[in-house]
Amino acid sequence: MAEGVRKPYQEQLRPTPAQERELEASLRRCRTLYNTALAQRSTAWQRCRVSLTREEQEAELQAIRADFPAYEAIHSPVLHDVLARLEKTYQAFFRRRERGEKAGFPRFKGSNRSGSVTFKEDGTGARLDHGFLVLSTSGRIAVGWSPPWEGPPKTGTLAQEADGWSVCVSCTQAPLHPLPSTGQETGIDLGLEAFATLTDGARILTPGSYRNAERSRANCQRRLSRRTQGSTRRRNAGCWRAKAHQNVRRQRQDFPHKRALWLVRHYHILSHEDLQVATMVKHHHLAKRMSDAGWSGFLAILSFTAANPGRSVVAVDPAFTSQACSGGGVLAQTGVSVRWHHCPECGTSLHRDHNAAKHSHGRPAAPAGTRGAPCGDDPRTRRAVARAACQRQRYGKKASVRRGGCGTARRDRPAVGA
Repeated sequence: MAEGVRKPYQEQLRPTPAQERELEASLRRCRTLYNTALAQRSTAWQRCRVSLTREEQEAELQAIRADFPAYEAIHSPVLHDVLARLEKTYQAFFRRRERGEKAGFPRFKGSNRSGSVTFKEDGTGARLDHGFLVLSTSGRIAVGWSPPWEGPPKTGTLAQEADGWSVCVSCTQAPLHPLPSTGQETGIDLGLEAFATLTDGARILTPGSYRNAERSRANCQRRLSRRTQGSTRRRNAGCWRAKAHQNVRRQRQDFPHKRALWLVRHYHILSHEDLQVATMVKHHHLAKRMSDAGWSGFLAILSFTAANPGRSVVAVDPAFTSQACSGGGVLAQTGVSVRWHHCPECGTSLHRDHNAAKHSHGRPAAPAGTRGAPCGDDPRTRRAVARAACQRQRYGKKASVRRGGCGTARRDRPAVGA
């Protein structure tokens, strides 16, 4: 995090009933504009094989505001942001198509889907005045500010959530708050038995918010399915289900922020494995638990949190961190089910995740573009590379995956962090 970057602040809005109706009307009109622009693009391509651009659709906004007085009251940058979101969705669709990934075509937004609108702090659309959010359409709205924001606000995004309205203010030129150096270093091994294991053996347990809330979420879904379409009871059941999902989402956001802040305050240098989580969850029987743990989100939050106080986060090569002995012994070819590492050469005996955390602390940073390549400076990894080459020569390319008992796949090189 350097000087001049943005820093977001999300707070709860406290609109009056009249202001809430105005916000809902603005959100409904923006949703109508999004669906109309999407239908225009689809029709132009299906009938005339013409691809409409964002600039061509933005040129029609002036005529739309003149023909429909309801859109005249909405600030112009808000409407431009709606078309910018549609363009971003299209670009993401074509990018996934080019990569050969599963790509869903942009779909229409229904009235039952929550949405958001973005205002720009330009003095006319939205501005902050003594703790109040002043909009051109709804007037002064009370905001429950917890900490004062730092830096001039750039944009404000109003979102309708299950428990009310919220605003996310993005401020620029946020000042840094460096902390004194602690002189402590540690390695972090992310796993499923424990969310994280440090070099000294300390373990951070996994909260499992998604798995723990599955029963309550299933009850809310069954309650919704029993209600009659279009009834008030079905609408209330939908609100209960949305609040259940929101509770899980907030729990999953709160846990990594608190753990990352604790690590940043206690350690000056933090090393972790450079995991490719998107690859690990593909065709894996533990994909649901990996997704629930949220390793990628935690590492992103850790890097952002460490940048403000001046801490260092280093991503190291994850190759053979669980199998190579951290005490200088031999490479132990053990499966994921073996949770205790015991080296027959040097006698090192410790937990598998603890051994991997020590390796993460002692390794250099992985160079860019060499993910998954073992570090050639370590003699233990050189022996591991030689052994893997012998296995490929003996068994072929599919030597690393064999079928064990009960039809389960057994890997000679297990997934890191499992």
